[in-house]
Formats: sequence, structure tokens, C-alpha cells
Amino acid sequence: MRGLLLDVGGVLFGPGSDLDGLSAVVRRARSAGIATGIVSNDPGGSDAQWLRDLGDGVLVDDVVLSGDVGMAKPEAEIYLLAATRLGLRPQDCVFVDDLEINVRGAVAVGMVGVHHYDPADTIEELSILLDVDGAAGLDDAAGLDDAAGLDDLPAGDQSW
Repeated sequence: MRGLLLDVGGVLFGPGSDLDGLSAVVRRARSAGIATGIVSNDPGGSDAQWLRDLGDGVLVDDVVLSGDVGMAKPEAEIYLLAATRLGLRPQDCVFVDDLEINVRGAVAVGMVGVHHYDPADTIEELSILLDVDGAAGLDDAAGLDDAAGLDDLPAGDQSW
């Protein structure tokens, strides 16, 4: 796998999430040369700037928001766009979402889908699929204390 795409609400932020653990896996993936991105059904607009600011290497390489691109999960086009923006084919990507319908949409275009329901299980699954270590000890190894400063980000309107 050469790409990792994640949802925001319910995966990275909000109930059922583990920002520290999952962001550690994202950092490990990026350091292994795996392209990373966020794909969210967020409506965009000025309230979503904090999400866009997670791109360009702050957390991930790219951020695709429904409101910015005029398409939404589980439409095939948004997954294809996200992969293309990372310079990858869908078959090279793993997609993580807490909603089964969105995972099925990604699988339909050729991605490997991970249905997120438990952070520890998702971290373990991603570690296997991406051939990277899990979250344990990554913050210390990377010299990062608070998930790349993400603790200080505003929660936004949480409409993901």
C-alpha cells in the first residue's frame, strides 16, 4: 500500500477516536514514504480552515473536503479524486471510515477499506496493511509530544 486516506469525524476526532494513536500511525506511514490524506464530508467554508490546515505535512499530505470539491462520500468520484491528488491509483490506497457505507464506497473503486469502530483495532489493522509499527512508542521515537501540536487545534463545528 502506498496511500492512506482517513475520515475525520469518528476516526481522528470525536467519539470513538484516538487522535494520539492514529496520528502516530499517520506519522510513521509518512516517514515510510506512504502518501496520506483526509477525506471528509465536511461542508467546507471558512469554519473548515482548521481541517485544511492539517494538510501539507502538518498531519497529512492532502485534505479533501466535500464542500470544497462538490462531491461527497460514498460517491466514487471523491475517492478517485483523493487518490489522484496523492498521485496514486485507488488500488494503492487504504481508506478508513467509521461509517460502513463510506468504506463500501472506497472498496467499490478498488481501495482497501478499514471500518473503524475501535481505535486499537484500527491501529493494529493499519500497522499490518501499511507494514509500519503501531502507535506504541512512536511519539517518543519521533520526538513529538502532542500529536504534532494537534491538541491546540480548534474543534471547528464538527460537522464532518
